[in-house]
Amino acid sequence: MKLSLVISYYKNLENLELIFKGLEVQSEKDFEVIVAEDDCSQKTIDYLKKRMENTFFSIQHIAQDRDDGFRKNEMLNRAIKISKSEALVFIDGDCIPHRHFVKEYLKAITKGKILFGKRVNLGPTISGEILDEKSIQKINIVNILRSDSDKKKEGIYFPFMSLKIKDTGLLGCNWGILKEYLVAINGYDEDYTAPGVGEDVDIEWRLKATGLKMVSMKNKGIVYHIYHPKGYTDATVQANYLVLEEKQKIGNIQCVNGLNKLQPIQRQ
Repeated sequence: MKLSLVISYYKNLENLELIFKGLEVQSEKDFEVIVAEDDCSQKTIDYLKKRMENTFFSIQHIAQDRDDGFRKNEMLNRAIKISKSEALVFIDGDCIPHRHFVKEYLKAITKGKILFGKRVNLGPTISGEILDEKSIQKINIVNILRSDSDKKKEGIYFPFMSLKIKDTGLLGCNWGILKEYLVAINGYDEDYTAPGVGEDVDIEWRLKATGLKMVSMKNKGIVYHIYHPKGYTDATVQANYLVLEEKQKIGNIQCVNGLNKLQPIQRQ
């Protein structure tokens, strides 16, 4: 098994089906999929059982025992624990991968790197068409450039050289790393119980504090984000930033409430 692809998922089977259609046409075939569901839906279980019967990649499914608030980081940690590969890539349950997504991450994942990608923000119109047709056929650069989408240039596939761009930060919906580095910092911090910051900004600063370098996957590791209204408030994000600031003051690289509930190690 070369790579474990973790999908953070919550209550949107239509989106998940489109993601699987993107995975079925991947140019790299040696990977597993872990659906980390922050819920406990029987519909999801039934859907994945059918998928397991006719996909070339293996599928693992983990879920909560009940739907009880935002526990995404807990599910991500559980996914890390059961992953069968030493290379991990994370996407969200509303992001469809480009057909060379897995291949490009496998080429780039090496020692000392945090790989971070961006996303094409599909507009309401093209997202609606894709969902209505239950097809990813419309997802190509020509249609995207003509559509109501945002961040269109992120959809240009250009694998031939590394594009120098400003380090704009890790997005939890598209990034990858070797598993050993997540284990070293005790994984995701489960103290964050609301969306934003905890699943990307927090883990980014702790990984950087260990000396790892950020490497862009722009125009290589491409995902297409299906439009939906924002599911969180600015106030929630700001509250998470306050939590982050306190944690950075303490300087714990290893979070306390994480992968194995380790004792914290402070930055020197």
